[in-house]
Amino acid sequence: MKNGNSVFSRLEVKKYILKKNLKRDLPSSIVVFLVALPLCLGIALASGAPLFAGIITGVIGGIIVSSVSGSQLSVSGPAAGLTAIVLGAIATLGDYQTFLLAVVLAGFIQLLLGVLKGGTIGNYFPSSVIEGMLAAIGLTLILKQLPHALGVDSDFFGDESFLQGDHENTFSAINSAASQFGLAAIVISSLSILVLVFWPKFKKLAVVPAPLLVVILGVVLTFVFSGTPYALETAHMVKIPVVNGWSEFISLFTTPDFTQITNSKVWIVAATIAVVASLETLLSLEAIDKIDPIKRISPTNRELIAQGTGNIISGLVGGLPMTSVIVRSSANVNSGGRTKMSAIFHGCWLLLSLLFIPGLINMIPLACLAAILLVTGYKLTRISLFKHMYHKGWDQFIPFVITVFAVLLTDLLKGVAIGMLFSIFYLLRTNMRNPFFYKIKEEGDKKNLRITLAEEVSFLNKAAIQVVLTNIPKETNVIIDGSNSRYIDPDVLETIFNYKHNAYTKGIIVNLVDIRKHYTVPKLDTKIIEKINN
Repeated sequence: MKNGNSVFSRLEVKKYILKKNLKRDLPSSIVVFLVALPLCLGIALASGAPLFAGIITGVIGGIIVSSVSGSQLSVSGPAAGLTAIVLGAIATLGDYQTFLLAVVLAGFIQLLLGVLKGGTIGNYFPSSVIEGMLAAIGLTLILKQLPHALGVDSDFFGDESFLQGDHENTFSAINSAASQFGLAAIVISSLSILVLVFWPKFKKLAVVPAPLLVVILGVVLTFVFSGTPYALETAHMVKIPVVNGWSEFISLFTTPDFTQITNSKVWIVAATIAVVASLETLLSLEAIDKIDPIKRISPTNRELIAQGTGNIISGLVGGLPMTSVIVRSSANVNSGGRTKMSAIFHGCWLLLSLLFIPGLINMIPLACLAAILLVTGYKLTRISLFKHMYHKGWDQFIPFVITVFAVLLTDLLKGVAIGMLFSIFYLLRTNMRNPFFYKIKEEGDKKNLRITLAEEVSFLNKAAIQVVLTNIPKETNVIIDGSNSRYIDPDVLETIFNYKHNAYTKGIIVNLVDIRKHYTVPKLDTKIIEKINN
């Protein structure tokens, strides 16, 4: 067995250094790096944390989490969905070092959840809700990046919620941007979108990744517009902390205050972060697996262990809590990433840019990065997706649309929760309608009714079965057939046996076929499940 495992490990390592994979992963990592950089900074700013915290979280999410994770395309880093929690937690706990202790403890809680197989909850998110979440993220990207494409760049670049920290909302921010746009930013973003759309169509030229070309174009046009009335200001550019030397770099790290380990508020914050971060990670993982061209399935329990490891390390060095993030992961998929090396490389680029080329990175205009995200958003929320969901029926389309609008008007977790409620309603409705089918035969003055139960009859079917049994007319021969049923809920069994016992008062004769007095839930092959989750 050991030899088999070692061979498997060698094959896995070899896969990551294959030329056919690296030629996809390297260009994709640059795109993810360019998308992640301003998001890391914006989320740190919106969370009330040092800018360095956002970048170091991205580095750890890219290098550490991706190395431990079993997902090939997921990219981890600071999440916009946690900004309100982080901002409130820092204020509640009093200082940033105490907050870092909560991040470390949250990581340990996630490790425990992974070991206890808590990741299986991710298997219960309906497909319609996940598709709706992806479409909503795409629309959110488009709406949130429009102001940056128009040259209006606030400090809330990383804020993906409908209500922003600057007292604007998604739509009012666009309205404000439309009245104070900048010509240079519009030219840069427009040309960037054209390059992103048409450059890949030229097969021979597409060796140079379109997003890299967009960044170069953005820097060149920034110089062209400099010295004119339309020149871009500092607020319109990427802002990465400039580090002068190794000692200055080391001084940026912050350590947790372990003396607060007995503080109950720290544990409450830690539990909150662990639960919210785990849910957001599982949602992101499910969504990314859906748009993976190869349709691989990521092990959810292993992902929780990876996220826990990342949050422990992030908290120890002064970083923010992290999750698997849809925006960066979607950019990874859409730019051709093939294996986890893309995410690992993106973490390396974040670290190297901070150490060696902060000045060059600060020359990149936010308008060209907004163009990359606008195109990514369009791919997530394409019109064909809405048509596809519509043709799947109302029970799929309505939860899908509700999820889209709910995420768009609130945030990721609240929107998904609302979508889940509607999806559960349709699930209950379907279950109530399909517990059985029946056939009536008339022979003279006597009616024969045969009720054939479904393969799985749950508690949700009890009401529908009671309604049918109650409305059976007098003087009827009734056969309740359970020969197809693998499981019948105890409450349903009680209803059936009570009906048989009392039916004679109406002149109804009841015969039960293959209905046992007790059923056990069919067991799954746990060995197969363990292989999937690990």
